[in-house]
Amino acid sequence: QGQVAESGGGSVQAGESLRLSCTASGSIASIEFMGWYRQAPGNERELVAQITNGGDTNYANSVKDRFTISRDNDKNTVYLQMNSLKPDDTGVYYCRLEGTIATTGGYYDIDYWGIGTLVAVSS
Repeated sequence: QGQVAESGGGSVQAGESLRLSCTASGSIASIEFMGWYRQAPGNERELVAQITNGGDTNYANSVKDRFTISRDNDKNTVYLQMNSLKPDDTGVYYCRLEGTIATTGGYYDIDYWGIGTLVAVSS
């Protein structure tokens, strides 16, 4: 009925940049927010950045002034531009979507997670 799919991860040197993309597909009626989370080895999953349907953004303190989240509502796509990457940014980055989905039985709340994309930053 719907899903989100991430792309754009990879291996880079400290100081370099990467851009992640996440596209939602399926019978999605509305999106409340889309966001990026990450999980480093041995750590819990944490919020990196999120953006609401109205364009309000929220960032983890550790990525402020380096990462920028943006959204193309027409494409149901969210981007995460990551600049000045540090080894501490290494982890699996997951896309998340909260919204509603339309079915023949009505509208239902959804909370979709992608399978993740690996970002590895070496010093």
